Formats: sequence, structure tokens, C-alpha cells
Amino acid sequence: MTPTNAISTLASWLTRHSIDVLRVSLGLVFVAFGTLKFFPGVSPAEELSVATLEALSLGTVSGYPAQLVIACMEVFIGLTLVTGKLLKTGLTVMAGALAGFFAPYVLFFTDLFPGAPTLEAQYIFKDIVLAAAAMVIAARALGASLVPAHESVERVHDGRERLAA
Repeated sequence: MTPTNAISTLASWLTRHSIDVLRVSLGLVFVAFGTLKFFPGVSPAEELSVATLEALSLGTVSGYPAQLVIACMEVFIGLTLVTGKLLKTGLTVMAGALAGFFAPYVLFFTDLFPGAPTLEAQYIFKDIVLAAAAMVIAARALGASLVPAHESVERVHDGRERLAA
């Protein structure tokens, strides 16, 4: 196998499987972090996540019930991602959850940034990667496809179709 063929084979495999691998791995992250929230005192984000839901719900959900809502939501999102079942529903729930993930930056900015960012602020910041992964997975769930570079070049050269870069 020549290096060109090896690269082409790898690109083809990645085109077929990478988004599914991303979906399952993101699902496992949600299941893991959600599961921690079922047990009081175990999640490092417990206090912040409960305070955020309390603020967003105007105090109607607080304490362990707030933690339980978050745990159930995160595990549900994770299971839909891992299994691919009810995926669009899970992605819709995730869109709402992502808004909640970033809400502490608005609600508790001075607590998160008393000078340098706290560990909690840094913890939330990594959610940008989760949001980006969710966008890729949602695009696939809504019918988009990953097109290998050689196909996009072929389509442009034979004039059938022009793809945006």
C-alpha cells in the first residue's frame, strides 16, 4: 500500500466513523458527569450547578432536587448520544443544558473571576468543546454529511457541484 493509498483509506475510515465516535464519547462524558450528581458531595461541580439551577428557576428548584434534575438530564443526554436512540430529543435537551452550563459566567461572574479564573471557571470553559462537539453531532443528525476532501475536489473539477470551503 502506498502512502497515498494509506492516507486515502484512513480518510475514508474517518469519514465513515469519526462522528459516531465523537457522539459516543460525548455521551460517555455526559453519563459519567451526570452519574456523579446522583450522589451528594461527589461531583466537583455540585455546588455551582445547584446554585445555577436555583437561580435559573427563580428558586423553585433547589438543593438535592435541583441536583437530581441535573443528574437525570445529563444521564438522559448521555444515553441518547451513546445509543443513538431519541438522538434529536437528546440534542434538544442538550441545547438547553448548554445554556445552563454557561449561565454561571453571567450569574456568578465575580465569584468565578475574583482575579484569575477559579478552577470552577476553568471547568465551565471546557464546555466550549462539548458545545462544538454537539454542533457536529447535531449537523449529522439533521442530515449533513462529512465529505472527504478528494470528493469535494472532484465535484468542483467536473463542474457538477461547488462546495463551500
